[in-house]
Amino acid sequence: MTVRAVLPLAALIAAVIAPGVRAQTAEKARFSASFDADAVWKDFERLASSDLEGRQTGSEGNRTARRLITERFGQGGLVPLAQDFHMPFRFTRQGAEQEGVNIVGLCRGTKPDDRRAIVVSAHYDHVGIRDGKTYPGADDNASGTTALIALAGLCQKSPWQHDIVFAAFDAEEQGLQGARAFVAAPPIPKARIALNINMDMVSRSAAREIYIAGTRYRPELRKLLDGVARRSAAHVRFGHDDPKGKGGAHDDWTMQSDHGPFHMAGIPFLYFGVEDHPDYHKPTDTIDKIDAAFFFHVVATILDTLNTLDRTLPAAAQ
Repeated sequence: MTVRAVLPLAALIAAVIAPGVRAQTAEKARFSASFDADAVWKDFERLASSDLEGRQTGSEGNRTARRLITERFGQGGLVPLAQDFHMPFRFTRQGAEQEGVNIVGLCRGTKPDDRRAIVVSAHYDHVGIRDGKTYPGADDNASGTTALIALAGLCQKSPWQHDIVFAAFDAEEQGLQGARAFVAAPPIPKARIALNINMDMVSRSAAREIYIAGTRYRPELRKLLDGVARRSAAHVRFGHDDPKGKGGAHDDWTMQSDHGPFHMAGIPFLYFGVEDHPDYHKPTDTIDKIDAAFFFHVVATILDTLNTLDRTLPAAAQ
């Protein structure tokens, strides 16, 4: 049985990888000890490609992204929790009934006596084409989706102790619809879900800061994550989860992405995200604007978080 350990600092170091250029550096080699950096970056490029036309729910580009995620889930050793990895749902938006498709797979834990599970999530949809302009959504949220499938790809070679449910949610941009559908009818009993780790916009920050929101509601999680923050090559900050904080209610991210429905259901969450940048929800949110080194630092930090909480979950999420 293989048990994950916290990654040493060297394994958390990533190199700047120019889009379309294979960088041969010692830093990248060290990162690749945990991830296939080239493969991860190629998936990022594909998801952020203008060929996918912004991945709007119901579009061909959205379906192309879905096929890639489904393929990676299978390659990573995940197992479906339904007939296959696809979990369709219907919702009404602006008076019209629509259909979305969540993609959900399970990495079976090595401790079957502990039935609690962690849900790791990211939304793969974006806003599509508006006024003839494509919105590629590289940071929002090809970045989180790429991180999701990179983590899922580690399942087969070294599964975690607890069951990890990997969920790529659809229709986040239309009111967190995929996450709402998942929480309303989860593929495992809701009582088993101990925690949600959600990733949305994790690859761009002029200050090289990644925020972790959610610990205000569960201070015991903050204590466990202080070590993760110290080990991270990114600047980890905690916050954006207090409506009475410095920025007021508009600066509270509790309901700003797919962790929101989990929170409303009483399930603890940790949300990884960056503050808004000038290209947020614009056609200029493109892959060439991504800070690749920062992105890989963040993915490694999320992996360290998952490993840490997997080991300490019985104490952290009663």
